[in-house]
Amino acid sequence: MSWFTDFTNSSLGKKFIMALTGTMLMLFLIVHFIGNMMLYFGPATFQTYVETLETVKPAVRVIEIVLALIFIFHIYNGVRLWFQNNKANPQKYAVDASSENSTIFSRSMAITGTLIFMFLGVHLSTFWFGFNFGAHPVGEYPYYTIVAEWFKSPVYSLMYIISMGALGFHLNHAFQSAFQTFGLNHKKYTPLIKKIGTIYALIMALGFASIPLYFLIGGK
Repeated sequence: MSWFTDFTNSSLGKKFIMALTGTMLMLFLIVHFIGNMMLYFGPATFQTYVETLETVKPAVRVIEIVLALIFIFHIYNGVRLWFQNNKANPQKYAVDASSENSTIFSRSMAITGTLIFMFLGVHLSTFWFGFNFGAHPVGEYPYYTIVAEWFKSPVYSLMYIISMGALGFHLNHAFQSAFQTFGLNHKKYTPLIKKIGTIYALIMALGFASIPLYFLIGGK
């Protein structure tokens, strides 16, 4: 297994793992996005959606563990690449030409990644914990009520919206970077990939951010 260790410790290996785990997380995000959109169809529809997931709880638990491992690997390799890049470029130049060779999205990956990590901790402690271990509100649609109560808090909603902005920035670069790492970089198709990545990032960021706004302005 030395070849595997050598590969995962190499610069290429770290980038490949980042791209692979990032792609998996982006695919999960689409599924999670669709589930969250059930909120717009009313309390009954969202309650039915969550209760359907409850019927396959063992499978959901396995998926959650796999997602946690994927996320851990993604963060671990992201940190390793960050240290590697800083070690390779320790000098601070008087004239910083980084903006000429990269975009604001790529330069902010460490910052947006950190913000997303912090948001995930808060998100899990509110919705995930509330759904699985918290005391459910009395009523016909307790899961919907949990969401509505949290998003009617201006402070929580503002934090959520800002985090979704960071997510959009992160996804915009991550999408096209994954294709490049997998060797799917071509002068003919790369511009299209970048456009698709931007559209994907906007849909995810604006779609998720629209939920707290919906409840703040009077959603049921």
